[in-house]
Amino acid sequence: MGLEEKKAKVLRDGEEKEISAEAVVPGDVIILEEGRAIPADGRLLEAKELHTSEASLTGESMPVEKSTDRTDKDAAIGDRLNMVWKSTNVVNGTGKAVVTAIGRQTEIGKIAQSIGQMEIKDSNFRKKTTLLGKQMAGIAIGTSAIVFALGYWMREFEFEEILLVTIAVLVSTIPEGLPAVISIVLAIGAKRMARQNVIMREFTATEMMGSVSVILTDKTGTITKSILMVKKLFTGIGKEVAVSGSGYQLEGDFKVEGEKELDFEESPVERKLAVIAAFCNNAHIKEKKDRSSKKAKEGNERDKRDKEGEEEEQEIGGDPTEAAMFVIGEKAGLKKKTPFDQYKLLEDLPFKSERKFRASLVETEEGPEIFVIGAPERVLELSKEYLTSDGPQSMEDEKRKEIQDKMEEWAHQAMRVLALGYKKSDSKEGLSSDDVEDLVWVGITGIIDPPREGVRESIEECKKAGIRVVMVTGDHKNTATAIAEKTGILESKEGNEDSEYPISMVTKELEVEDEKFDDYIKNVNVFARMNPDVKLRIAERLQAKDTLIAMTGDGVNDAPALKRADVGIAMGERGTDVAKDASEIVLQDDNFSSIVNAIREGRIVFNNVRITSYYLLTTNFAFAVAFILSMAIGLPLLLTAVQILYVNLVTSGIIGIALATEPGHGDIMHRPPVKKNEKIFKWDVVPYIMLVSLVMVTLALLTFNHYLPQGEEMARTATFVIVSMTQIFNIFNMRALHLSIFEIGFFTNFWVNIAFGAAIALQFAVVKIPLLKTLFEFEEFPVLDFLVMMLISTVIVWAGELYKYLRFKKGLF
Repeated sequence: MGLEEKKAKVLRDGEEKEISAEAVVPGDVIILEEGRAIPADGRLLEAKELHTSEASLTGESMPVEKSTDRTDKDAAIGDRLNMVWKSTNVVNGTGKAVVTAIGRQTEIGKIAQSIGQMEIKDSNFRKKTTLLGKQMAGIAIGTSAIVFALGYWMREFEFEEILLVTIAVLVSTIPEGLPAVISIVLAIGAKRMARQNVIMREFTATEMMGSVSVILTDKTGTITKSILMVKKLFTGIGKEVAVSGSGYQLEGDFKVEGEKELDFEESPVERKLAVIAAFCNNAHIKEKKDRSSKKAKEGNERDKRDKEGEEEEQEIGGDPTEAAMFVIGEKAGLKKKTPFDQYKLLEDLPFKSERKFRASLVETEEGPEIFVIGAPERVLELSKEYLTSDGPQSMEDEKRKEIQDKMEEWAHQAMRVLALGYKKSDSKEGLSSDDVEDLVWVGITGIIDPPREGVRESIEECKKAGIRVVMVTGDHKNTATAIAEKTGILESKEGNEDSEYPISMVTKELEVEDEKFDDYIKNVNVFARMNPDVKLRIAERLQAKDTLIAMTGDGVNDAPALKRADVGIAMGERGTDVAKDASEIVLQDDNFSSIVNAIREGRIVFNNVRITSYYLLTTNFAFAVAFILSMAIGLPLLLTAVQILYVNLVTSGIIGIALATEPGHGDIMHRPPVKKNEKIFKWDVVPYIMLVSLVMVTLALLTFNHYLPQGEEMARTATFVIVSMTQIFNIFNMRALHLSIFEIGFFTNFWVNIAFGAAIALQFAVVKIPLLKTLFEFEEFPVLDFLVMMLISTVIVWAGELYKYLRFKKGLF
């Protein structure tokens, strides 16, 4: 079955024709109808109730009302209301437009071109691990060269013997297991992130999330729920009512002044408002589609995590604004009570932009009434009276002023305000816009797209972790600012009054030279009405200042910036395929809190790469130093080549992999981000490496010297045990570089304990099982001596504890 060809309806030779969307050319007049995708960019010639969905291109969360009026040529794409754009959709109304651009010349085509022209460099993590490998290889080659030089020219060992030992030392000190360990660390991190609804498309992004110092986040659906809901009511008697509940939950409380529960039986004005909201809309509860049992089972746990104790939300169909009204009516619960259960919808007048209201003719207990919901200034204009507890009262100028002040107050709080009114009707049949006059004004509702639960706490956690959160959205400036204040991205407006910088900016205000632009993006945290090229410029200029950024997005317009960002994060639920393909990470739940969880896991990943690398470096360096010193002071070879390789296999292999599973400890999100240019290997760890190496070398040389009178093979057997045991016990030092093992607990990492036990068992087996003992040229070693060696090896832990105490508790060095 072939792919369905996309069609476009055009006007050619005075006739309507349906052609392939690819055949549309500049100058064509395209016919726009509800449900059709727009095949090209075009200038509107006609627009009748035309609304388009432009979320994927501009980031605008609500359908955009179009008109043929002229707009400023410098207006942002989202503000060019007389234009339609390729790959957006008509959601309501009809229209005609002349095609101005096709293919690569369209706005979406320009975005695709910019993505294709980008040169993506190696990730920051790849550069760090490449450098780490070179550093560790350099140390390995240097120490091995010294071993060979001392053994061949100074001690004059047989060439073949010292060559084999040198190769064994080289193999054991070169971090050949490092790539595998890093891959395991990243894989474990990716698995943990998947449990947090974060899907990794690029493994290295797992670690890079832990190094992010700036998050450029979208608003709609990420910070907010992308669901309109009523949060406040205000009536003519001056009573303000707060509405609780989340999203489309049909349960909630109505509280007066935030404390007293509203009693609808004793509140006739609020009761009338709820009844109008309930009956004057076309929204409805949707039947949930059956999903396959597999998908339902997979999503069950995620749903539980997402809701975090919330009640199940209904799926509401219809216009989002009408859905908010529907939910208010259901929360009030009046439709099931007498006399409202007998109300009947007789006629309906849908919303139209030129009249700015919708109306419904409803049969009530007092006869037919016309219920009206619409733009507050329009409903107020049509109202002659307002409703009080004692009935309708004349609408005086003072009351109008009070209502208008409340409307302006809510508008500045980024609420979408709707007014509700009604009037008696003389007829049960027919309803026209001419009938909607001389209304009784009842009240207004304040509608918002509320922030997600936990977002404010997550943003606070980011601040504690030294991460700056910047909102970059296509939404309106006032809306973006209000949400930023609610979620903690912005401090209160009062706190910014003395600042020389605005609290938020739009695209046009950022048309400045780089120096001024950099100053703005350094000091402003909210950018609204952003065009794709400005989003990209923000990302590039931040990166030019050595800032490692993560950026969220869901639309095609976000794709260039997502690809340019160090970590691009696409929305899984509502994100476009283009955005997902340009990203390293996909959020299954579109929730900002999941980003913070990913940062926490990313920091754990970087920490685990670091502690694993330090473990390999410490044990390998100490081992090489012990060999060098033993030859320098005239002792025989501490171990044979095969014994060296076995120690490396057990310690570097089993223990190194176990360290990769280390969970994060309490302070992981209280540290500043890892700097972009910070190396995995830091010189501040050298004192610790030297201390641990000194302990290992001392124990190895003392042990060898102690058992040497019993023969070289016995001395090597004992040295093998002490060297391997100190390396095994060193795992407890490396689990946390700043915290005591007694603080994090010996048994808080199951896999480390398993690896510890397995490594000891393998070391015991190789010196006690006859076949292995012969193969590795070991002497019979007493069990008691083995236990004593284990006890002595714990000195390495106490040395590590002493170092941590003196440095991090006392701050001596």
